Amino acid sequence: MSTYQDVFRRYEKKYLLTQAQYDALGEVLADRMVRDRFAESTIGNIYFDTPDFKLVRRSLDKPAYKEKLRLRCYKTPGEDTEAFAEIKKKFAGVVYKRRAAMAYDEAVGYLCGSELPPTDSQIIREIDWIKQFYGELQPAMCIFYDRLALFDQYQPDLRVTFDANIRWRQDRLDLKAGAWGEQLLEPGTCLMEIKIPGTTPLWLARALSELRIFPVSFSKYGLAYQRSLAQKQKEEITCA
Repeated sequence: MSTYQDVFRRYEKKYLLTQAQYDALGEVLADRMVRDRFAESTIGNIYFDTPDFKLVRRSLDKPAYKEKLRLRCYKTPGEDTEAFAEIKKKFAGVVYKRRAAMAYDEAVGYLCGSELPPTDSQIIREIDWIKQFYGELQPAMCIFYDRLALFDQYQPDLRVTFDANIRWRQDRLDLKAGAWGEQLLEPGTCLMEIKIPGTTPLWLARALSELRIFPVSFSKYGLAYQRSLAQKQKEEITCA
């Protein structure tokens, strides 16, 4: 049985940190934040999209509502490793995430359209609707990162995660092939996400301001897609 939460509704703010900012903020967080049960993990994702990348292109346009479909594992999987078929939606600044746990090979067979899901649930029916609506969803990109996850011991619904060594690839779109790919960020940079049902608490907002850490608009899949486009354009120019 899965020990991970299956439904989320929260605000998520993202920040790009230098090593110096990360170290300084760590000193502030040490008094309140503790590592969660799955504190350190290498997360692997397969993002699903249409052949013309309709979902990621729409997301980059920053609409009021956007959604993603992905398959996630918290380690390099075998066929029976627990995996999650996830819908991630964002509307009016609020992030909604719903996911269904199943074995990795079952999840691949289901999301690629060739097999029925192992169980039925409201979340599975929502995933079915997305698959039917977009019609031609297929594995589009793998993205991996090494995550440190913390929560506030006094306000447990406040979570802070740090994602480092973010890498991506568009070949061998199978998480069993390993967590390798091209680097997405500059060396010494990591992505911090603050996840909370409401507003950022005053003590944390003050610390971020003092360290000149400001929110950014950032999508791992979106940036990796833009990198892939730039590479293809460069190759076309070289071959012309």
